[in-house]
Amino acid sequence: MVHSISPKKLLNSKWTAVDPARKEKHFLVSEVEFDENGAVIHCLMEAVMTRRCFTISWRELRNSSVWISGWQ
Repeated sequence: MVHSISPKKLLNSKWTAVDPARKEKHFLVSEVEFDENGAVIHCLMEAVMTRRCFTISWRELRNSSVWISGWQ
């Protein structure tokens, strides 16, 4: 299944990892970088519990076997 995501609504959106690692289950999109044409380049995901950050392609969030929209 593929989530429908609007790039304009990514910033501060909440996500739940389907297969949590290191007690990191809930995440926020804390930064979204756009190119000169307004297309999303990448997102910075921040784990709520540990504050660890990592960069992903926003399209990865569409994979429902990895991410669930909202905090579950």
